[in-house]
Amino acid sequence: MTISGWKQMLMRGTKNYKMNNHPFTLLQIVVRDQERNSIWKPMWLIVIGSRRDELSLVDCYQCYRQRYDMEHLFRFGEQRLLMTSYLTPDVHHEENWFKLTLLSYVNLWAARKLAVVLPRDWEQYLKTNKSIKITPSLVQRDFSRIITTLGTFAKFPKRRGFSSGRIKGYKKAPRTRHDVIKKGSKKSTKNLKAP
Repeated sequence: MTISGWKQMLMRGTKNYKMNNHPFTLLQIVVRDQERNSIWKPMWLIVIGSRRDELSLVDCYQCYRQRYDMEHLFRFGEQRLLMTSYLTPDVHHEENWFKLTLLSYVNLWAARKLAVVLPRDWEQYLKTNKSIKITPSLVQRDFSRIITTLGTFAKFPKRRGFSSGRIKGYKKAPRTRHDVIKKGSKKSTKNLKAP
């Protein structure tokens, strides 16, 4: 694999996007076989940002390779860990929920060596294949058994009395209402501003 790089490159921009204000580093990655013949087409990457010169070419390539792991994480998180299911107007609560789903994914990763493949009735290929790679979904399927075998150090909750609740006559402030922005023709959308 050969990584070539060119620094302080400029790109032609448009009237709305002035790219001449944003220099970048251009990378070319070429993968060759033992006879020095290229296997695939060269891959071109650009690195933009004020701290781009702090990264080596190998670091840029390794970061790009991690992109696929991140895409798998977000796909699994949205489909199986309810990452985008919690709806709240409070950004702080949404960030906490996102961190909680990431912690649950880390738990699945940590328990991957304890998991046993539990194939469903229609997954006959999993029953015969002993060298199956344990995926996060297979760990999640077996996670209830893992939790029961590990036990817990948590103590049973103790009742601390009954909450007094809201004071009589208390009224919660209503949420602020925002105007609905409707999609219209291209001329009219330029005049609309988001709240």
